[in-house]
Amino acid sequence: MRLRHIEVFHAIMQVGTISGAAQVLHISQPAVTKVLQHAELQLGMPLFERVRGKLYPKPEAHRLFAETEKLHRDLQGIRRLAASLKSRAGETVRLVSTPTIAVSVLPAALSDWRHGFGQTRCELATFHTSEIVNALRLGEADLALSLQDPRHPGIEAEAIAQGTLTVMAPAGTWSEAERTAPLTPAGLTGELIGLAEGDPLGEMVVAACEAQDVHPLFHTVVQTYQIARSLVEAGAGCAVLDPFTAASAARDKVQCRPWAPAMPVQLYLLTASHAPLSHAARALADCIGATARALVERGCQ
Repeated sequence: MRLRHIEVFHAIMQVGTISGAAQVLHISQPAVTKVLQHAELQLGMPLFERVRGKLYPKPEAHRLFAETEKLHRDLQGIRRLAASLKSRAGETVRLVSTPTIAVSVLPAALSDWRHGFGQTRCELATFHTSEIVNALRLGEADLALSLQDPRHPGIEAEAIAQGTLTVMAPAGTWSEAERTAPLTPAGLTGELIGLAEGDPLGEMVVAACEAQDVHPLFHTVVQTYQIARSLVEAGAGCAVLDPFTAASAARDKVQCRPWAPAMPVQLYLLTASHAPLSHAARALADCIGATARALVERGCQ
């Protein structure tokens, strides 16, 4: 079967009629009929039962559809990539980031970058790391930010800032002397806000606690680090978070202490291996790295 045969066959299977397939493909009904007939001729068998003008897929058609569905998804990805390449503007930087970094680091970084690139368009989107990898591979983004190295063969990961896990609690929780000392799992008191199951940072915290025979009970579990930060700011408990989220909290509402044992957290710049950064994109990455490092050095006092 040729690609055109597969495209028409897939459309018919999805909508169930020649007329519907013609509308989906933006071609005439006779054209759909002709392609289908040619496909069946090449296969040497009919794919549909024709009863009173309606098409009913034969068992062979269902088996074929299951296989062509994979190819159809690949073709859609190719079309998205082609459209992205065609519409890409020379002075546009497309940045995707995990939500935490978008909230804690990017506002100040973008402001600094604008001083030198005031006329350059920047498109910012927030994705989770798995979605970021797809966006970079399909050419839908130029650069990305994540606290995880996806370790994907088509993605280059460059560590541009580093800090350590930080315990954040409502203001007044610790004395001035206590605030400078690292806090171990055994020292956790009060309500501890948990992170969603499967979150890499949350798994690090739980593993560190269990290694010291501490088994925290989470009454509140959240999906994102910024929600955990907001809850701490509101006095709802304490949380163990990445240094960038912790450092961006309201200083008059929280206190921070280093987590012990110290656990490094890195901010990664992610790019597609086959796509070097433009001058504007590289400058933006440099601003982001400088902002993130300054944020960690300042910490939350």
